[in-house]
Amino acid sequence: MLKIVIVDDEMDALEALEWKLNRYIGDVSIIKCDKAKDAILQINTTKPDLVFLDIEMPEMDGFTLLERLDYREFQLIFNTAYSDFALKAIKVSAIDYLLKPVDKDELIEAVNKVKKLQKVDKDHLIEDKLQSFLFNLNKQNEKINISADGKVYLLEKNDVVMLKSDKSYTTIYVNNGPNILVSKTLKEVEKKFSFSQFFRVHNSYLINLSHVKEYLKGFGGELIMSNGMTASVSRNKKNELFKRLDLN
Repeated sequence: MLKIVIVDDEMDALEALEWKLNRYIGDVSIIKCDKAKDAILQINTTKPDLVFLDIEMPEMDGFTLLERLDYREFQLIFNTAYSDFALKAIKVSAIDYLLKPVDKDELIEAVNKVKKLQKVDKDHLIEDKLQSFLFNLNKQNEKINISADGKVYLLEKNDVVMLKSDKSYTTIYVNNGPNILVSKTLKEVEKKFSFSQFFRVHNSYLINLSHVKEYLKGFGGELIMSNGMTASVSRNKKNELFKRLDLN
């Protein structure tokens, strides 16, 4: 039996997809979630084989939901009417999607692909695909979107100097702009910065290499950034940093 979680804030869409799965696929166990927070709990608890996920939801979008999951060993199909650039990124990342309203034949084909992938190793599960997707999504959309303070900030990647962790919070330091405090860990926020110019130099620091002004020698060393702030460098990141900055 295929264990499935469907996530969509529209109850009509949930029920329509549930009906089609029962009618055309069969031998399925389905949990419906119309709230993102409930979906996170259900996915982490029930460990489904397949998740159908809407992208645009009021509480949090589908991308944020994926980032907050502890359990990711499932196949993913976006069920969406999202913009073309996102669909292109999804396609390149080998994550499947179905456009609303869901076509019966496309649904059958997508689920059959999932059943085949259940027999292969975990390299085909969502963890690697998600990282690839977020990278490709950022390549399509040069602005980095950050949700904080009831707003969505659209940041130019070259304007971001560094990110600093403070337990479950992260501060984003922007050149010639206000700092942004995000109520997520640096590990969660880092996924938005999948560009070659950003480098995690320490557990507490993600820096923009183009804003490095000085390197201070030491056990791991410290970086002086363009805004005058310092960022510690972990010893195990030092060699890679030197390569990225072309230092001797």
